[in-house]
Amino acid sequence: MGGNLKEIRKQITSVKNTQKTTKAMKLVSSSKLKKAEELARRSKVYANQLNAMFDDVVKKIRLRGLDSINSRFFVKSKDREIKKLDIVFITADKGLCGGFNTTTIKEVVRLMESYKQKNIKVRLRGIGKKGISFFAFNDIEVLDKVVGLSAMPTFEKAAEFIDSVVEDFLNGATDEVIIVHNGFKNMISQELETRAILPLTINVEQDSQDSILNIEPEDEEDAILDELAKKYIQYNMYYALVDSLAAEHSARIQAMDAATNNAGDLVKSLTISLNKARQEAITTELVEINAGAEAIK
Repeated sequence: MGGNLKEIRKQITSVKNTQKTTKAMKLVSSSKLKKAEELARRSKVYANQLNAMFDDVVKKIRLRGLDSINSRFFVKSKDREIKKLDIVFITADKGLCGGFNTTTIKEVVRLMESYKQKNIKVRLRGIGKKGISFFAFNDIEVLDKVVGLSAMPTFEKAAEFIDSVVEDFLNGATDEVIIVHNGFKNMISQELETRAILPLTINVEQDSQDSILNIEPEDEEDAILDELAKKYIQYNMYYALVDSLAAEHSARIQAMDAATNNAGDLVKSLTISLNKARQEAITTELVEINAGAEAIK
């Protein structure tokens, strides 16, 4: 019985130490989330301005009577045939964040199966150790692999990564590019984001709005569009990384909070077991003492 008591005490100590760790991880992620959330907010403001300027340039060109745009970044036909497709996925470098990574991985696998049924060749480009490790374990090739970027995103590294994807698209190596990641919705939930970033589509539904630009594209409209399109895609890649980072910390907060609570419940359960074991030990000792006293008589 003494050995049993010792074992329960060791379990309680171990669970309490784990509880301290999960609580500390929750506090760290809470601090990081505030920074990531603020960065995502500022990035979204910039992205909205960039999108507005992008649409404004397209609108000016269309209003000049151009029925088509020669920029290679843009879709030429709604009925275009897709034979090759790139999927860019973003996962975390670390775990302990609930289903954050699993949700993204499952969506990528689902998309791969869906396109495979349509005889569309799919290539993967991955950011984040968890996703890369999963596909490596399952012998699925990942063309570009980057570890560390999802944990510390910068615009320069995001642009460097996506530029090779854009180059393949412009050279005809792929017909479409899709990005998949978990996005930040609020403090307690994340939202899976799946969207095509190439080719670009033309949005001219807001022609009645005042122009935000004081320039008029003349002979270099395609060059202007190419440069804006490149910046637009680069920044969308960066924003996806920032959004994913905020979502990761949000998911880890929830996971560590649940782990801390579960550890507390387990400590209570083990404490009850410990008290029962002690009572049984005391009862056994009393019985033995009484039996010894009766034997002496």
